[in-house]
Amino acid sequence: MQADAQSAQAAFSDHFGEPAKRAGEALKESGRKMAENGSTIGAKMIDQAEQNTREAFAAMREAASAKDLTDVMKIQSDYLRTQSERSMSQAREIGELIMRFGRDAVTPMKGG
Repeated sequence: MQADAQSAQAAFSDHFGEPAKRAGEALKESGRKMAENGSTIGAKMIDQAEQNTREAFAAMREAASAKDLTDVMKIQSDYLRTQSERSMSQAREIGELIMRFGRDAVTPMKGG
């Protein structure tokens, strides 16, 4: 009877234990990747904010040294246009990182 119980326990462990262990390890790896990738995205967003701030101050300096209101309006228009383009590019870059990191995070769950 004890041999039957041990045999049943071994069969249960083989059938459910190992897959559960692998699933747990995959979840742990997925969580580690998500945390790591979240830090990367945060750092990228800080870099982008710094770039945007530098560009804004450069435009303000240029406007402060403008000869007349026409120059100020041109500087402002140019800044707004380039900032809009930069914002779209930055949003696209962050979106691509999120998609790539999302794929990376689920890869362990797929057994890849």
